[in-house]
Amino acid sequence: MVGTGHDGTMIEELGQPLSSADFQALGLETGRLPKHVAIIMDGNGRWAQRLGLPRVEGHAKGTNAVRETVEECARLGIHQLTLYCLSSENWKRPQEELDFLMTLFRHYLVAERPRIMAQGLRFSMIGRRCDLPEVVLHELDTTIELARNNTGMMLCLAVNYGGRTELVDAFRTLARQVQNGKMSLDEVTESSISDALYTAGMPDPDLLIRTAGEMRVSNYLLWQISYAEIWVTQSYWPDFDRSTLHQAFRDFASRERRFGGIPATGSTLIEPSPPAGKPE
Repeated sequence: MVGTGHDGTMIEELGQPLSSADFQALGLETGRLPKHVAIIMDGNGRWAQRLGLPRVEGHAKGTNAVRETVEECARLGIHQLTLYCLSSENWKRPQEELDFLMTLFRHYLVAERPRIMAQGLRFSMIGRRCDLPEVVLHELDTTIELARNNTGMMLCLAVNYGGRTELVDAFRTLARQVQNGKMSLDEVTESSISDALYTAGMPDPDLLIRTAGEMRVSNYLLWQISYAEIWVTQSYWPDFDRSTLHQAFRDFASRERRFGGIPATGSTLIEPSPPAGKPE
């Protein structure tokens, strides 16, 4: 498929699926890849400071890692990729950095549309829309609408997102339904809570990747990652590339996921997590 970039250049052969020989050469098996990958993209500022650059240069460089990761996940047949772009706690950062992030995010949404369409990606956003500038919301909504009929990998961006905030919003929604008599208290279940989350209809992540060596989940998808495998790399996000992604997938394939049960003797089969919430 061919698209046209924002600068008029042609974009060709994006997201072409790999052959079985390609998978074998990479040490990967299609049946042992995660279906849904969530990533905490950490270390942009530290990457820049290490090189004596302003922190914002790390964010700009990080967009290259986003593009490469999205394209490779699409090529590998990953069903969904969810990227932690801006947490609800990040508003504590200096205003100059926040202004740069909003401008960078808006430019990304515009510049990446041809690639999103060329790869047939679906596109969504989770998080509170409040506090986001109208120009950013406009570009978000435009991209979502353009990709509405695509059938490829779901690219989901977590923007102004916090796991605790998501749970509060979900519980408030359910409490109102109980208060208004639309459901009983006994009808509040794990399934109904999942249906009230921002991620309703999306499968839970199978694999959570975090860069920059930090060993915490940072208020990210707290409900959804209950059974996710966690993989941490020391690399800062701008240095994250295909080979690092492949390493994470190979490690995932080597793990035995039990979901609280006891596996059969000698079994190493990895079963993907079941969908949570309403179907799309």
